Amino acid sequence: MKTSRFAVLSLAAALLGAPALAANKVSFKDPSGDDNGPGAYKYPTDPVYKRGSFDLTEFTFDKKGAKADVSLGFNTTLEDPWKTGSGFSVQMAFIFIDTDGKPGSGSTDSLPGLNVKFAPEFGWEKVIVISPQGSARVKAEVGNKASASKDNVIVPTRTKGSGRKITASIDTAGLEGEPSDWRFQVLVQSNEGFPAGNDLLTRKVNEYEGQHRFGGGNDGECDPHVMDLLAGAGKGEASEAKAQQEMLSYECAEDGTAKKPATLTMVGAATKPVAAEEQK
Repeated sequence: MKTSRFAVLSLAAALLGAPALAANKVSFKDPSGDDNGPGAYKYPTDPVYKRGSFDLTEFTFDKKGAKADVSLGFNTTLEDPWKTGSGFSVQMAFIFIDTDGKPGSGSTDSLPGLNVKFAPEFGWEKVIVISPQGSARVKAEVGNKASASKDNVIVPTRTKGSGRKITASIDTAGLEGEPSDWRFQVLVQSNEGFPAGNDLLTRKVNEYEGQHRFGGGNDGECDPHVMDLLAGAGKGEASEAKAQQEMLSYECAEDGTAKKPATLTMVGAATKPVAAEEQK
C-alpha cells in the first residue's frame, strides 16, 4: 500500500508541475521557402547570402527564472564568413513580445530600419535584438538610434550560431508573467556592419538587388525591410506564407514615404482572447 500511495502522490505532483513547465516554454514553426518578404523580395548577389539564410523555420522561447533561452531555426547551415566569432554573420532577428495582450497597450512602432508597424491590438512591451555583432556595439546603436525605446530593448548575454540554429540567452528582468500568455513576432533581417542613416544595424531593401542589398522593394523608406516572419497560428502551414505577404503588403507615396505601411500581428496563446473580444 505504501508503494501504491507513493506512486499516486508522485503522479499528482508531476501533474501539478507540468502546466508550469509548459507555461514557461513556447515554440512556433514557420513554413520553408517564404523568405521573400511581401512576396517578391530577392537576396543580395554576393555568395555569402546563401539560399535559405533568411528563411525562418522555427522559434522557441524557454523561460528559466531570471534567465531565458531563445532558439531560431533557419533553412540552411549557418556560416561566419565575416569572422564575427558568433558562428554566423549575415543573419539578424528582432523578437517583439506583447506581454499583456491588451489592445492599445505597448508600442506599435518598430525599431529603426525595419519600416513596419504593429496593429494597435498587438503593441509590444519588449524586443530582443539578435545580432552577430558584440553586445557593446548593439547597445551603442540602440542608445544612438532608438533611445526612446532603449529601456525595452533586450540585448542577449550570449549569442551563438551552430548548425542551422541561432541560440541566445537573455535576462528576463521586465518580462513579467508566463511565455504561454504572451504574443510574439520574429522579424528576420540581415546584419549590416555599416548601416545607412538611422537604421539599427539593418540591411536595405532596394528596387533592384545588389552585392549587399536586397531587391524587389523600393528605394525609398516605404517598404518593409523584413525577409521573413511568423504568421497565422505559427504552425508552419503553407497558408502562413500568404498571411505573411498580406501583413507585409504596403503602398508608397510619390516621395518614397509610406502611404500604407506594413502592419503586423503576432502569434501566441494570448491572441485568442483578443480575437474573441473583437467579435463582441
